[in-house]
Amino acid sequence: MVYLEAMRFLSQFGLGAVLISNDDIILESNEAADCLLADAGALKGRTLSEILPDMTRQLPGTYINIAFSKYLTLCPTPVGVDLPAHTRLICFRDAASEVSHRMLGTIVNLIREPILLCDEKKRIMLVNDALMRMESLVPENVVGKDINEAYTCIDGNELTVPVVIADKKPIEDRRQAYTTLHGKRLDIMCNSYPIFEEGAILGVFCMTADVSRIEVLSQQIIDLQEGLLKKHPAAKKPQKSGLSAKFHFDDIICQSALMKEMIERCKMIARSDSSVMLYGETGTGKELVAQSIHNASNRADGPFLAINCAAIPENLLESMLFGTEKGAYTGAERRPGLFEQANGGTLLLDELNSMSMTLQAKLLRVLQDGVVRRVGGTEEKHVDVRVLSNINVPPYQAIAENALRQDVFYRLGVVNISIPALRRRKEDIPILIRSFFQQMNKKLSKSVSDVDEEVLAIFCAYNWPGNVRELQHCIEHAMNLLPYEETVIRKEYLPEHIQSVCGYQRLALETADDGMLEQVLSNVERCILTSAIQRNKGNISRAARQLGISRQNLQHRMKRNGLVLEDILSAKPRAD
Repeated sequence: MVYLEAMRFLSQFGLGAVLISNDDIILESNEAADCLLADAGALKGRTLSEILPDMTRQLPGTYINIAFSKYLTLCPTPVGVDLPAHTRLICFRDAASEVSHRMLGTIVNLIREPILLCDEKKRIMLVNDALMRMESLVPENVVGKDINEAYTCIDGNELTVPVVIADKKPIEDRRQAYTTLHGKRLDIMCNSYPIFEEGAILGVFCMTADVSRIEVLSQQIIDLQEGLLKKHPAAKKPQKSGLSAKFHFDDIICQSALMKEMIERCKMIARSDSSVMLYGETGTGKELVAQSIHNASNRADGPFLAINCAAIPENLLESMLFGTEKGAYTGAERRPGLFEQANGGTLLLDELNSMSMTLQAKLLRVLQDGVVRRVGGTEEKHVDVRVLSNINVPPYQAIAENALRQDVFYRLGVVNISIPALRRRKEDIPILIRSFFQQMNKKLSKSVSDVDEEVLAIFCAYNWPGNVRELQHCIEHAMNLLPYEETVIRKEYLPEHIQSVCGYQRLALETADDGMLEQVLSNVERCILTSAIQRNKGNISRAARQLGISRQNLQHRMKRNGLVLEDILSAKPRAD
């Protein structure tokens, strides 16, 4: 195709094109280019660097600010165009709308209040990070759905969005209880406003607040006030201990079947007073689960105390657990131990297998009879404490290695819960990444929104010996290195031991079981397929095109990996 004909053709689609010589002089421009660069005046005969400085060094997809609220972006040059010798064709288009959209999207996600926008047909158009965090969802779960499909009222009232669309009037300070499409129950305060254009309603804008969280904060304020009253001589009301657990099951981010099953088991055992032993590798979130069990139990109003048995010397650990009487040793004062302080509540023994066997033997009396005697004392006191414990090796391995007494295990391991390692639940990686983005964007003043496909493949293949904590640190590392103007994490920003293909393969194989190669390949494929299908909202043809394979090939790979479309689309990025 002759270049003049090609330039006219591009102009019909709103694409500007200029033909420039090797010395940067504009030889020809099409009508769209003249229109997009109208503020610059006549183009022909001038240098491109004069009109658009540094444009030739920009990459396609980046934005060039040519005037106030006016932006251009470079486009790939068409192939097969017959150009004169020693010339080149540069194409560009108007990008003002998408720049504004990106800016507004970033602003909306920085707003702490949960926000939702629906069109006039009640379809969800936009949700911000705060709403997704509150509802434990990702945008792909709800965007495009009818509001009544995504949420179900459980308080006998109708959702506010359809009412506002019908009445064309705002609704303010409406309290609503509803469930998400994945069953999470929420209690909110909602303000919903219609959006008009020349009298016609375009949609509804909603701002919400999680009432249950507000009530928790209010209770904490009351507890603090009671703590202050306790110090006042006139206070006569019995006071509750200020020691408490801050995590709930709602704080556990997951969508894998393994984690869902583990959480449901924990919710059931939370109802009793039986001792629970949690086993999980370093970084799996054992204390988070322990605190959640306490907060879901009948002891939630009582104190929650935790002690790391690996961080404290044996003699000091004994004094901290059982308390001391004055004179028990040089400098000893009369003070209660953790068992007494946790009376009516829960005590967590963190890394129990690091406690000496001698001190474990001394635990048996309080575990068997609920009786504690302070170091250097003779008086015995009865305590009502639920004991939770955690270890970072399998219990029977700890017993075999003489790191855990068998009789202590039988007392503290009445119920045993195993917390899955991250390598066994890699489908949780995308939702965990989103959660870390929300935390770190505020902490680091960034606007990171995604990782590219290569990074996702690395994450799915890597063995994560440090589990969720290592993933979190990896994301924080990358976000610290990522330039402020970039929003997608690429391979070069990852820690060196993870970004190196040899590195992550080696680390994966260090703890490999038989058949690890097949497991790694399967994990990578499952992660990439799931991500592509979710991004394309279940459109198999579009997802296949994005992956560069046929629709039939994608369906075959889904079947081979046991992936069901309905399960992928309804995958619940839960915090419960």
